[in-house]
Amino acid sequence: MTSMKTRTFAETSLGEQLPELSIPITVTLINGGAIATRDYFPGHHDAEAARELGSPHIFMNILTTTALVQRFIEGWAGPLVSFGDIRIKLGVPNYPGDTMNFTGEISERDEASRSVVITLKGKNSMGNHAAGTVSLVLPA
Repeated sequence: MTSMKTRTFAETSLGEQLPELSIPITVTLINGGAIATRDYFPGHHDAEAARELGSPHIFMNILTTTALVQRFIEGWAGPLVSFGDIRIKLGVPNYPGDTMNFTGEISERDEASRSVVITLKGKNSMGNHAAGTVSLVLPA
């Protein structure tokens, strides 16, 4: 059992900013995420193949990005929230040697369902890598 506290709906407010999360982008993270999600596309693990595709280095896949979005949200909300939709769009690639910084805020709040929508961005040195929304149901 984790000792991490889960936030309740009453502890949230519209416009609340989530704490920023910085994630160093490494070869290991990109490779591990691709392998864990069974994404064997060469651009995610083979630098030479990535360069042949016109990329300067290997790049992160969307499933790894989605997992990092969930990590960001769960790090703020706690392990006992219920995830609804995770809707993200990819922008610029995540390459090794960069850092992705997640920011987010509560953009919708529904008392009847105890749900919140968080609007988020994951930026690196080139711009937005991921942007979108996550809906959650929080305990009372």
